[in-house]
Amino acid sequence: MTDMKEKLHFACDYARGAHPDILQRMLETNGMKTAGYGLDEISESARKRIREACGCEAAAVEFLVGGTQTNAVMIDALLKSYQGVIAAETGHISVHEAGAIEFGGHKVLVLPHRFGKISANSVENYLKEYYNDANREHMVMPGMLYLSHPTEYGTLYSKEELQAFRSVCDRYEICLYVDGARLAYALACTENDVTLKDLAQLCDAFYIGGTKCGALFGEAAVVPDPGKIPHLFTIIKQHGALLAKGRLLGIQFDELFRNERYMRIGEPAIRAAERIRCALRERGYRLHFASPTNQIFCVMENDALDQLGEKVEYGFWEKFDDDHTVTRFATDWATTEDETKALIDVL
Repeated sequence: MTDMKEKLHFACDYARGAHPDILQRMLETNGMKTAGYGLDEISESARKRIREACGCEAAAVEFLVGGTQTNAVMIDALLKSYQGVIAAETGHISVHEAGAIEFGGHKVLVLPHRFGKISANSVENYLKEYYNDANREHMVMPGMLYLSHPTEYGTLYSKEELQAFRSVCDRYEICLYVDGARLAYALACTENDVTLKDLAQLCDAFYIGGTKCGALFGEAAVVPDPGKIPHLFTIIKQHGALLAKGRLLGIQFDELFRNERYMRIGEPAIRAAERIRCALRERGYRLHFASPTNQIFCVMENDALDQLGEKVEYGFWEKFDDDHTVTRFATDWATTEDETKALIDVL
């Protein structure tokens, strides 16, 4: 049972540790001595499982520690020095990565969004404007499209939308890269029709999130055609992102992809989020917009936030007006029925 003397934690989806099977496997293998830098047999097993899940036997799969690190490495590896990356103005690389992409020498070229999403038409119009500009040689050349699935707002792209993005990227010869920090929550959502195999077919590169999806830490970067990024291992090392004890990452993904666990691990979060959304509606709260995954965005009166904060850790999202704030509640892979009920009771 949830101890109501302690605060309920719904501010983010990475506050917990890891799935018990991951911890057990780490204990079981703790005394092993293996090759470093992800060249061990456990990491190879994890790569094999991921390739099978993606339907792409030739894919390069590398393990990195965190999402910002993965985005910075992969974007720098895919772009030339004079190129930038197109993203929604709400995209993680644009807002919540402290300029990590710009620090690596690549400008983030932002587009307006609707609930976290951009459209293939807006991307194509941006590219047209760039190539029709007589001064483009003095400008940052767009060389990549960055998407996240789910988006920062918990919304989803459809397979049809991804196919449209792919067509635009092909026409203008730019890369398509997908940030999958919360990918497990998309895969567990009934509204989602994008599979890992679809991502492998449509993307030049993408990553499978672990940190927010049952791992202690770690993300798996997938490059379906390894020729797109020659010497990726060396590039990761160059960025200071190569973990010497790489087995610790390999173990986690070997367990996450054992018996297709990753495809199901997000289900408790989706169920809990839907219960919370229903309870909010029943109690007369206003949802900021419909988000089908594990993030719930609610418009709350400012006067109520201090009271809420005494019992619940929630996320500030943005100011709605002078008297209201958009707050975010995030469920995760291990959110329990007791925790969900306790939050609903507080609300």
